[in-house]
Amino acid sequence: MELVQPGIGLILWMTIAFALLIWILAKFAWKPIMKGLKEREQTIDEALHAANKAREEMKELKFSNEQLLKEAKEERDNLMREARKIKESIIETARIKANEEARRIIENARENIQFEKLAAIHDMKNQLALLSIEIAEKILKEELAIKDKQKELVERLIDDVKFN
Repeated sequence: MELVQPGIGLILWMTIAFALLIWILAKFAWKPIMKGLKEREQTIDEALHAANKAREEMKELKFSNEQLLKEAKEERDNLMREARKIKESIIETARIKANEEARRIIENARENIQFEKLAAIHDMKNQLALLSIEIAEKILKEELAIKDKQKELVERLIDDVKFN
């Protein structure tokens, strides 16, 4: 039963030992422990602050990236629009030049055809004249081969000359 009912001496020595332990802890261990806890608390606060700051920066970067992406899309769309306009103007210019070239070629062909036609008509007239002269020459040779017909032709020509 002694354990259940401690003596006054035991309580006194235990109180002195406990007070000594608290004094030693307060003198040597309490300050470093508190200092370590405060440092840890500051480190955690700084880490939380850095994380919040990083989160804000990430939001800003995300917004900035979205803006850059939007601007890049707009620039791409503008470039595509401009490229389409340039393509259409080049096609239109080529079409106009092709039409002008086709008209020029057709006009040259018409002129060449006209010149060839005139040359062919001139050639035909010359050949017709030559053939007419040859035919007339042959007819006259046959007609004039007989002396009586020669005289008759000469008299007729003289009569025609007198009437004119």
